[in-house]
Amino acid sequence: MAGPPLEQAWLRVERGLVAAFGRGLPPYPAAETLDLGDAIVLPGLVNAHTHLEFSEQTEPLDATGGLPAWIERVVAARRARDVQPGPHVAAAAIRRGLAESAAGGVTAIGEIATAVSVAAYAGPGPAVRVFREGLGLRAAAVEAVPRAIAADLDRLTAAGVAGGVSPHAPYSVAAPLGRRLLSEARRRRLPVAMHLLESEAEAELLAGGSGPFRRLLEQLGAWDAAEPPTLLPPAEWIGRLATARRGIVVHATHIARDPAALARLARHRDRLAVAICPRTTLAISGSLPPLGLLREAGIRVAIGTDSRASNPDLSVLAECRVLVDAGLAAPEDALRMATSHAAWALGLERTAGRITPGGPADLAILGPDSAPRSDPFVAALDPATLVTAVLRRGRVIAGGLD
Repeated sequence: MAGPPLEQAWLRVERGLVAAFGRGLPPYPAAETLDLGDAIVLPGLVNAHTHLEFSEQTEPLDATGGLPAWIERVVAARRARDVQPGPHVAAAAIRRGLAESAAGGVTAIGEIATAVSVAAYAGPGPAVRVFREGLGLRAAAVEAVPRAIAADLDRLTAAGVAGGVSPHAPYSVAAPLGRRLLSEARRRRLPVAMHLLESEAEAELLAGGSGPFRRLLEQLGAWDAAEPPTLLPPAEWIGRLATARRGIVVHATHIARDPAALARLARHRDRLAVAICPRTTLAISGSLPPLGLLREAGIRVAIGTDSRASNPDLSVLAECRVLVDAGLAAPEDALRMATSHAAWALGLERTAGRITPGGPADLAILGPDSAPRSDPFVAALDPATLVTAVLRRGRVIAGGLD
C-alpha cells in the first residue's frame, strides 16, 4: 500500500524483515526461493476495532430494538459467561478470535478490553494493541477505575503487549472519569479510542438525560438519580481525545446529524481517525457508515469488525466487500482502510500496513481461483479468493506455504 502493485514480482525476507522486492526473476539462488505461482501478496491486514472476548459466539446477538437493547443482551451474555466454571473462558474466546483473525489475513489488531488476559494476547498470532476500557457514571468510579486500568497497562507493558486507553462511550463515562483516563493516556503516551455517535438514543440521553439509555442505565444500577452524572457531547469528547498522541473515534454512525462533532473531528484529523465496522453498523443501526462524509472531510477511515456479538465472523475482507458492493469505496480504497489507514489509527504505521524494505514481513498471501485479473485489488476482494498463508515477522501464523 506504499506504492503501485508489482506484477511478476519477487520479495525477499531476512530475519523477519522485508529485505528487498522487485519485478522479474529474483536475483537469488533457486534453492533460496519459493514460487507461489498465481498469488496476491498483501500487507498483513489490520483490524482497527475488535472485542475478542465475544469470539465464542456462534452467531450475532439479536439487534432488534437498536443499540440500547443490544447492549442489554451483551451484558446478559457476559454475565452468563462469567459464571461458567473455570477461570479461563474469556481467555479462550480471545485466543479463538486471534486464530480466526490470523486465518483471515490479519496481522495486527486494535482490541477493546474491559479486563485484560495478558497471556491470551501475548501469543504468536497477530500483534495486538489492547485499549483498556473504562466505564463509570458514579463518583466512586473516578478513583477505582483508573487504578485498575493503570495496573492492567503495567501488566501489558511487562508482557511486551502494546497498550491504549478507551473511555467507553459518552453514555457510560462521566466527565470526571474521562478526564482521568485521558490524563493517564497522555502520561504514558498511549493512543486512545472511544465509541461516539453510535445511535439516536445516545443523542437523546446527552440532550435531556432521558430515553432508552437512561432506562437501561437505571436497570443496570449505573445511574445515580440523586447525583446525575455530568455527560459530555461528542464534539467535546473529540476535542479531549485529540490531546492524546493518537486517537480513534469508533463508529461515528450519526455524525452527519452533529455538525459540531464533524467540524471538530476534521480539525484534528492529523491525530484522529474513525474506525468503522460496516456489518455491525448495518445490523444495529440499519444503515452503513457515513464513509463519503468522512472522506470528504479529509478524515482517515479504518476498518474493524467489532465482535461476534454483532457480526457473523471477524473477516476484514468481508467488511471491505460490503463497502465495495454498496458503491461506497473502490477495492483499492477499501484495502487501504484495512491496511495503512488502520495501522495509522492504531499508532502502528511504522510496523504494519505496508510492505517496505526494512519493515516487518507481515504478509497476507491470497490465492485467486483463476489467473490474476488486470485489477489485483478486485481479485483480492473476490469472495472466491482465499487466504492461503499469513506471516508475521516472516513466520507463518496461519495457513501454509507448501
